[in-house]
Amino acid sequence: MGIDYSVRGHGEPVVLIHGLFGSRENLGALAKLLSEQFKVYSIDLPNHGRSEHIDNFDLHSMAEAIKNWMQRVDLPQAHFVGHSLGGKAAMELALSHPECVVKLAVADIAPVAYGHRHEDVFAGLLAIDLESISSRVEADRILQQRVPEPAVRSFLLKNLQKTADGKFQWRMHVSAIHKHYADLIKANSELCIDKPVLFLKAENSDYIKAEYKEAILKRFPKAELKVVSNTGHWLHAEKPDLVARLLTRFLLA
Repeated sequence: MGIDYSVRGHGEPVVLIHGLFGSRENLGALAKLLSEQFKVYSIDLPNHGRSEHIDNFDLHSMAEAIKNWMQRVDLPQAHFVGHSLGGKAAMELALSHPECVVKLAVADIAPVAYGHRHEDVFAGLLAIDLESISSRVEADRILQQRVPEPAVRSFLLKNLQKTADGKFQWRMHVSAIHKHYADLIKANSELCIDKPVLFLKAENSDYIKAEYKEAILKRFPKAELKVVSNTGHWLHAEKPDLVARLLTRFLLA
């Protein structure tokens, strides 16, 4: 089964990769805008969306899964755009298999190790007993005890789906993501590639800090940084038109 994906548009290939707990639908607005000039592949990471559930799950396995998917769809090279965990996966692919990547754009993440930011999210998700809940509203009520932000709960609950027998199940592999969380937020490989790389920092987010510059340039000496003003971590959802323009200018240059 491997990686599940969708395609739209025509032109040079661009692969979009979503973040943690997400799916390719999260980058739908960006995919639509970029498809006006590119052939856009939107993929679901392993253990996310409609992609295969796997037990060994880290940055390396994600990069290998993407490389295998490229071979399966006969895509020797492409531009890559990754947000958050998708950026981590795209960076790992570029570092370990540079021949697969033409240009790389990374949205609001760096190749550094991060602290554990999602304990409350995991606690909320794991508190939902899928065998006993009877509605999405009930799941939301349980999740609210650990995740107070309605927008975040709505994002997470997009992964909750009803089965044919009326039960609920997670589309993402919650237990595997939780088990291997530390492997997903670790620093990327300390290799170096001579490729054009664009980092997009959300102004109101702390995922890219000034002190990460050395770690970025050590791996990506041709990296450039642009700040997307008045945005949080989900910059692609808050300002899709601006983000699409910045990406298009970079990819076509």
